Amino acid sequence: MKIFGIIGNPVEHSLSPVMHNSAFKYLNIDAVYFKFKVDLRRLKDAILGADSLGFGGLNVTVPFKEEAIKYTIPDTLAEEIGAINTIKFGRTVEGFNTDAVGAVMALKEVTDIKDSNVLILGAGGAARAVAYALSSQSKKVFIANRTFKKGFDLAKKVGGEPIKLDEIPNIIKSVDIVINTTTVGLNEDRSLLYHKDLHKDMVVFDLVYSPVKTRLLREAEIAGAKTLNGIKMLLYQGAASFEVWTGIKAPLDLMEEAIYHEIS
Repeated sequence: MKIFGIIGNPVEHSLSPVMHNSAFKYLNIDAVYFKFKVDLRRLKDAILGADSLGFGGLNVTVPFKEEAIKYTIPDTLAEEIGAINTIKFGRTVEGFNTDAVGAVMALKEVTDIKDSNVLILGAGGAARAVAYALSSQSKKVFIANRTFKKGFDLAKKVGGEPIKLDEIPNIIKSVDIVINTTTVGLNEDRSLLYHKDLHKDMVVFDLVYSPVKTRLLREAEIAGAKTLNGIKMLLYQGAASFEVWTGIKAPLDLMEEAIYHEIS
């Protein structure tokens, strides 16, 4: 039996196990997927330990996506982004980023990305993937981060425009898509933006999916905006990870059904 899992801190909220275990069972793959909370100082030990124990692969979530790349041989996309969310163990420890494709696929279900102005909240590992993916498809990418220097560096890398959080009101009317890549709202009733900061002619996408309807999405509904929760991105990035590990096409409908069954 092959062992797979997700490492992060926090990780208790993750729906990845139910999604992947349902796929393994459906396809009769002798494998199991767990979640592992890793001490912030023990990331390298966790990755090398999993490799030594013969794990098949890992997903990587906050706050390790940027740091974890150091302990893998990243593919071209992951290296360009500078963050990974998927590790495959074999002769070598390979790193991949499926967040980028997951975000784009989720967004394209609800809006046209081309020629859009995008505001990304955050500058961590998920933000790097989203900014990289959208910089070549959208008109303009604004990046607002609590630490301006980190947002500035990411904006410079992808050809976007860094702004401070308190400068968002100056550009919000021109924004078509808002994407929260931070953990603000994760199992808490907080948001970086409220309905007065948003408008009805935009899509508000929150990568946080616990709760499914975050405070940000509730505020967006009040403003009349179209909303998108993090479930679709979870699904698409997870399916891409599954295919990296197994070489088998992921059963998307089944995985999505398993996610919503767990939520209900």
